Amino acid sequence: MVEEICDYDPSIDVTEDMIDRAAQAIIMRRDTHIDSLLERLKEPRVRRVVEPIILGDEITAEYLSDDLAFCLDLGLLAQERGQLKPANPIYAEVIGRVLSYGTQQTMLAGEIGRDAPFYLDDAGRFDMGAMLAEFQQFWRENSAAWLDRFDYREAAPHLILMGFLQRVINGGGRIVREMAAGSGRLDLCLEYGGGRYPIELKVRRGEKTIPEGFRQLNRYIDTLGEPEGWLIVFDQRPEVSWDDKIFWRTDQNETGNTIHVVGC
Repeated sequence: MVEEICDYDPSIDVTEDMIDRAAQAIIMRRDTHIDSLLERLKEPRVRRVVEPIILGDEITAEYLSDDLAFCLDLGLLAQERGQLKPANPIYAEVIGRVLSYGTQQTMLAGEIGRDAPFYLDDAGRFDMGAMLAEFQQFWRENSAAWLDRFDYREAAPHLILMGFLQRVINGGGRIVREMAAGSGRLDLCLEYGGGRYPIELKVRRGEKTIPEGFRQLNRYIDTLGEPEGWLIVFDQRPEVSWDDKIFWRTDQNETGNTIHVVGC
């Protein structure tokens, strides 16, 4: 059973720091349990359910019976108030890290992305603008080759960015992930040096994607009590030029929150 991976006890009040340390230990240990989870995640019947959860998409009706039942029986996923999500916070962290682990290691070996201190401004705050601008350039130059490496093709942009971020803050910060089917997005919060930087990831589905993401991110940053957030939108349309896909736009809402829309 997948539950053997982390011996999660729901009766214990688990903090984000405990989740981060547990996930890191599990992945670095690379024992038979994590290898078993990785093999499970590669199975088509698991991927068909887990991938929409990463993307925040609805799960296709034809997969809602046998595939979903299989994932629920594994203890990998759970339904909470009608919403399908990882069975517990540690699984949410482990799924994201396991699926992006190979990307992170390849980036480390190829010196793609810099260590977090490089991106600190004079006040010691993380310079998200500099880091995400570098990711935009990396994505423009390398996305075609990197996308081919993933079984989770639809979620590959999200997983590659997670690997990039994890590589940057490795050992000095953490990424908090919130994922659930039907939410329409993947929420991340990068934490480093006492600062919190909310990020929302979306795949462009049409003209409504950015306005919808703007509203969703605004709710997320209000929940976190932060005044600023970053909405990253991946445009997978082959007919659109990179000059149109890559952009940066900064807006403020009526409450004064600042939202940066980052096109990739």
